[in-house]
Amino acid sequence: MMKEKDMVSDYLSELNSSLAGYAQIISQCDNQELRNAFIQIRNADEKKQLELYQAAKQRNYYTPASQASQQDIQQVKQQFTQGNTMNAAMMNNQQMNQGQQLQ
Repeated sequence: MMKEKDMVSDYLSELNSSLAGYAQIISQCDNQELRNAFIQIRNADEKKQLELYQAAKQRNYYTPASQASQQDIQQVKQQFTQGNTMNAAMMNNQQMNQGQQLQ
């Protein structure tokens, strides 16, 4: 028989996996109604995940990683900002190239 701690861990793992899957589906969904449905499902699962995570932490089933320093946070923010800026520039460049090809 599974222990409660193992069940909670398995369920958290499944929720986390589902959330990653929803992100991929949502980002590729062209039908707005279907996209909104997946967003609602994802939001509900995020709420479940947070509640279960908090319960697991309270019962000492889960020990979170240590807090990141301000320097680490700034470094990660900078990396993501640079990545987003580069992605936007690449997308603009691709759109311009597509526009030139259409003319």
